[in-house]
Amino acid sequence: MRHFNEIHDLAAARHGGEAALETKLQKPKSPDDLAAMPDDRWLSVITKCIFQAGFNWKVIEAKWDGFEAAFDGFEVGRCAFMDDEKFDALLVDSRIVRNGTKIATVRDNAAFLLELRQEGGAGKVLGTWPSTDYIGLLDMLKTRGARLGGTTAQYAMRFAGRDSFILSQDVTARLIAEGVIDKPPSSKKAMAQVQAAFNTWMEQSGRSLTEISRVLAMSL
Repeated sequence: MRHFNEIHDLAAARHGGEAALETKLQKPKSPDDLAAMPDDRWLSVITKCIFQAGFNWKVIEAKWDGFEAAFDGFEVGRCAFMDDEKFDALLVDSRIVRNGTKIATVRDNAAFLLELRQEGGAGKVLGTWPSTDYIGLLDMLKTRGARLGGTTAQYAMRFAGRDSFILSQDVTARLIAEGVIDKPPSSKKAMAQVQAAFNTWMEQSGRSLTEISRVLAMSL
């Protein structure tokens, strides 16, 4: 596995030099900013990523104001206690994508966020989870949340602004090229190997998971 600086140099060479590359690297929000993020915004970004999964992202983006209105601004209490009448109305609401299974996740994930209030709140739990155990956070989201497996939770955490890596095709290809894994990771062992590699690169560079993930993606 190469030192992070070598991978960074590869990415810089492909994207107009070091200065140009740096302008393309997104940095995560601070733990304090994430802790202050209201539950309705966590539910909104989680829901958007669930509806985008396997669907045209541009369609979801174009309809998003309609989603916000249809789901009452993603107010967690109202969504968690959505009754059958509200659910049935959403199934025929043209403001949103009418996928019953995904609509149900709004109720389920709102209930999950209410549970997190007993643990300090979504902002604290999701925002301050150690980046060195990011795979632990992903496992928790998959286990306790609804339809938050695969890369859905990874994108949700990235779009919420928390420190994260996304195992996109390019990132996975770089991990394979570095000998970290030999195929897209699907087991806990493989995910642990990915986490260990990112932890090493964080130590070498002083950078966040978010920045490292972007550099890996742009190094191909």
